[in-house]
Amino acid sequence: MTLQSRLFDQIFPILHVLGLIIGVFGLSMLLPLAVSEWSDDAAQSAYDEAVLITLGCGVLFWLLGRYWRRELKARDGILLVVLTWVLTPLFAALPLLFYLPSLSFTDAYFETMSGLTTTGATVLAGLDKLPASINIWRGQLHWLGGLGVIVLVVAVLPLLGVGGRQMYKAETPGPMKDDKLTPRMAETAKGLWKVYIQLTLVCISLYWAFGMTPADAVMHAFSVMGLGGFSSHDASFGYFKSLPLEIITEVFALVAGLNFAMHFIALRGRTLAPYRTDPEIRWYFAYLVGSCFGLGLLLWAQGVYLDFPSALRDATFSVISMATTLGLATADFGGWPTFMGLWLLFLCSFTTSAGSTGGGIKMLRAVLLYKQVYRELLRLIHPRAQIDIRLGDHVVPNKVIYAVLVFFFMYVASIVSLSFLLSFTGLDVLTAFSAIVACINNTGPGLGQVGPSTTYAVLTDAQTWICTFAMLLGRLELFTLLVVLTPAFWRK
Repeated sequence: MTLQSRLFDQIFPILHVLGLIIGVFGLSMLLPLAVSEWSDDAAQSAYDEAVLITLGCGVLFWLLGRYWRRELKARDGILLVVLTWVLTPLFAALPLLFYLPSLSFTDAYFETMSGLTTTGATVLAGLDKLPASINIWRGQLHWLGGLGVIVLVVAVLPLLGVGGRQMYKAETPGPMKDDKLTPRMAETAKGLWKVYIQLTLVCISLYWAFGMTPADAVMHAFSVMGLGGFSSHDASFGYFKSLPLEIITEVFALVAGLNFAMHFIALRGRTLAPYRTDPEIRWYFAYLVGSCFGLGLLLWAQGVYLDFPSALRDATFSVISMATTLGLATADFGGWPTFMGLWLLFLCSFTTSAGSTGGGIKMLRAVLLYKQVYRELLRLIHPRAQIDIRLGDHVVPNKVIYAVLVFFFMYVASIVSLSFLLSFTGLDVLTAFSAIVACINNTGPGLGQVGPSTTYAVLTDAQTWICTFAMLLGRLELFTLLVVLTPAFWRK
């Protein structure tokens, strides 16, 4: 079979499903369109054109692939996920390009990739002056990307005769992707989205009740539940200067940083047992609580704040926001002592749970890495001992440990290589390194020129595309994207 035939054989069977996904994504633009119509904010025509183009392309893909329909194989699922995450930011950028004609394609694609990957890095300034519908669309991208466009569509694919399990496995974050919450994948996706929607509605209600405008409440609830970081204000969350709103944000960020499967099981069984037995949750809160008090004390001791309560307030928000990869800010931690900024970047690399909407390598992998290191130390003392690694009452198979080790190696290699690449383009080392760490962990603000008080607009086009690639690489947890770039993937 020729290369061209192999490409057709692999791509055309998924065009039918890809068209459905793009069509659903086009329909999601109806919410900001309705907001634009209601507020008469002059962005209606931008959404009209964007919806028509997106739906038109969805129908076109659906028609092209309708004669190639078949059950998705593992390779098809991986390719479909990658194409979805490459193409949906393209369509998501259309409202921005139509409403902001001065915005370049590179910056628009970066903005929407940042939105869908829940990174929250922005190139836009003057957010306070943007129409509410544009800001809600930016927040909605976080919300859709948080649990994944794919998981949403998986809920309806079985009704159309196309299985969704391979897409779910490729899209779902975390090392334990074979665990099923319900016997059917559609029920799993629906269950996760039901919990997600309920929590979002509660968050919106609390924001509104404590002083946010309806538009701000919706936008920031989308951002928090997706652990994104986009705000409708240039001052980020510091604009509100409200302790109750900060506490609401911290609580829901903590919830979103935990495994949504755990929330689903707890709500379905009306029990807290899943939280008591979860292997990540104690480590999760131990690092967060220790970091909040530790940074608070350092900020007070070093004279950054005159009193401990003020230091603890900003330290707590910054720690929770960065560790959960939310990325909203109430203070410019880029102006704090360098160690503190680096510690926040360190936390965002691993703190969130597997199955959450956060980024990074996930706490479960970090715990397994720690246990593997400890096992190797014990083996030096007792070479013949049979030492198992356990999570709760379960023995972790060695194949899972090996997979985690390989993932961690590729994670470090990706950060190092992309940081070198950014440095080669002319960025200083601190900015280059922090930008890559922030993007690959889907966190948003870094240090140096891309700190919380600035935007990524300072980057050149080449630097912007490198960061865009890093965001996509992190959102798809490295291997889903990297495997498509290997020649072996395209061989029969």
